[in-house]
Amino acid sequence: MRLDATPLGGQERFGVLLGQIARHWRARLDRRLSEFGLTDARWVTLLHLARSGDGLTQKDLAARVGVGGPTLVRTLDCLEREGLVVRVGDVQDRRAKTVHLTAKAIPVLRLIEETAAAVRSELLDGISAAELDLCLAVFERVAANLAAAPARTDRENGHRAA
Repeated sequence: MRLDATPLGGQERFGVLLGQIARHWRARLDRRLSEFGLTDARWVTLLHLARSGDGLTQKDLAARVGVGGPTLVRTLDCLEREGLVVRVGDVQDRRAKTVHLTAKAIPVLRLIEETAAAVRSELLDGISAAELDLCLAVFERVAANLAAAPARTDRENGHRAA
């Protein structure tokens, strides 16, 4: 229930729609990939490793995936048992391990990429290149604003939590 009955303004709608789109997009991709036995944690980890370059430390990979170290370790245990990744002791830091894709991961990554491309195509159907370019320009500016602005609490911004 909304506290007031005024319609949402453009900025409020932007935030709401952005969150909804992100959740629903990810959920659709998760459903498609689950048909191939790929859980969210597994495909996201493989994709980040492939896109970030082979040989990331577990700590760096956890940060990129957005999970804690123990959560990533469980995922890597599973991926390693399946022969999709190997962990190797880091020569520069004996306490750290680097994660490497195996040859067996390549067809799985192709499947992830093909499925993601199909979902993108479905969701962007009917959107012109010009519309997509404008949308991306807005997202890039929002991302730049997020990167440039120091994280402040709502109280510091003079707002109540919404």
